[in-house]
Amino acid sequence: MLRYFIKRILLLIPIIVAVTIVVFTLMYLVPGDPAEILLSGTATPEDVELLRETMGLNDPYFVRLGRFLSDTYIHFDFGTSYSTNQDIWTSIKDRLPRTMKLSLATMALSALFGIPLGIYAAIKQGRLGDNICMLLALVGVSIPNFWLALLLILLFSVNLGWLPALGIGGIKYYVLPALSGCVGGIATEARQTRSSMLEVIRSDYIITARSKGVSEFDVIMKHALKNAMIPIITLIGSQFGFIVGGSMITETIFSIPGMGSFIINGVNSRDYPVVQAGSIFIAAFFSFGMVLVDILYAAVDPRIKAQYTKKKRR
Repeated sequence: MLRYFIKRILLLIPIIVAVTIVVFTLMYLVPGDPAEILLSGTATPEDVELLRETMGLNDPYFVRLGRFLSDTYIHFDFGTSYSTNQDIWTSIKDRLPRTMKLSLATMALSALFGIPLGIYAAIKQGRLGDNICMLLALVGVSIPNFWLALLLILLFSVNLGWLPALGIGGIKYYVLPALSGCVGGIATEARQTRSSMLEVIRSDYIITARSKGVSEFDVIMKHALKNAMIPIITLIGSQFGFIVGGSMITETIFSIPGMGSFIINGVNSRDYPVVQAGSIFIAAFFSFGMVLVDILYAAVDPRIKAQYTKKKRR
């Protein structure tokens, strides 16, 4: 099992490097001149050209790419922000914990409400409870996060004054952002849980367990749910990457100085080092999330764990 884990970690290296090259290429091709943006359009062409030369923007594509890969993966230097002149690694260390808190809170709320909702809908298949749950899930999937975020701000911050609308602070500052981000996750997990549970509860071993007098709670929670968890775990793992990536919109709306707003500001100001470093971290977290999903497969399904053990014995 440990050997498999190390192998998957090593496979992440070419993936993250490939993402780095793609992001660098896109930023190279995107219109806009960072030197002109920094000089606010009031400088002479000679000043712009001098700044471009100083920043290394006049170098050929492969020279700039090689320099960036060398600085990032050999010297572990993400560079300095064009617009703020601050060390990017220092900025990431300050912002990353806020994004992770928001993302983990959003994931926890999605699983806490989505999975029970899907279980209830599967148990009540075809009945009123099932129809209501699936209707709520359909509405949740259809609501845009940014629109829901604005509604929550108007209701709980402007009208009721219960929660802060902007900025960072204690746990109360993360309530509205997490709520606005978790609704779609709740709906998606509820639909996936219902589908997986319906496939499992019709199995022969579930019928056998009921015929032996096992309580309905144990049948659902100890037998059916455990065998239905593989697709649910896959969904949760993939959602983590989307939540971290979607934090750009949420953090911008709620003025949270995290990785999302960091990248958005970098894109707007053509701050290449900021966008490239932020994209690398998001890609890394998404990849590590999928590795953890594979590890959880073995913890949930003994058949998968047995395959790992068999390979190790050989």
